[in-house]
Amino acid sequence: MMKVKDIALDGLVRQNPTLRLVLGTCPTLALTTLAFNGIGMGLAVTFVLICSNVLVSLLRNVIPDKVRIPAFVLIIATFVTIVSLVLDKFMPDLYETLGVYLPLIVVNCIILARAESFASHNKVGAAALDGLFMGLGFTIALTLMGIVREVLGKGSFFGIKLWNFKIEFFASAAGAFLTYGLLIAIFTVVYNALERKARRKNFSGAFAIHSEEQQLAKEGVNNG
Repeated sequence: MMKVKDIALDGLVRQNPTLRLVLGTCPTLALTTLAFNGIGMGLAVTFVLICSNVLVSLLRNVIPDKVRIPAFVLIIATFVTIVSLVLDKFMPDLYETLGVYLPLIVVNCIILARAESFASHNKVGAAALDGLFMGLGFTIALTLMGIVREVLGKGSFFGIKLWNFKIEFFASAAGAFLTYGLLIAIFTVVYNALERKARRKNFSGAFAIHSEEQQLAKEGVNNG
């Protein structure tokens, strides 16, 4: 099984579905007027990701290749239906807020992509972790975007009023695109800087080891 660290880094950072792969943009843009909406949608997607990944992994040697995509969609739809029924029963306000974007989780590119590219090729444990961390990466991105838009566009934080000043532009569709673009840009700049730093560190370490090996070899020749 892949290392937990690698799966976690892929889901949260290296392959973050929202900020790196730019998937699931419809709910990202439409539902992030409030931070709570971002958490609600993110957790719903996380649940579906984990459950569908696990079931796809369990059935990966049973589902014929010719019907794997329809089978994956059917599996995903089953868990989306469960989420919809639970939210409708116990969290009707959130259910109403998510609206049409809740059933549209069925065709969310993130979930189908992970089922096809990861869960169908890996064991259950790895598939479950992949679903968890991909879902958390999606949830964190939506929540951050929701916080920015809510604070600037409504002057509140998770529904708590902060001040009367607000920039209504950030509550609009254009504000959603601008916020999303800025978050992607900031994330990319930070990610690239950390990648360059890691490469320099690895290069320095490799160079030091090579120099040490050369020195030992030279001493060995001299002693001989």
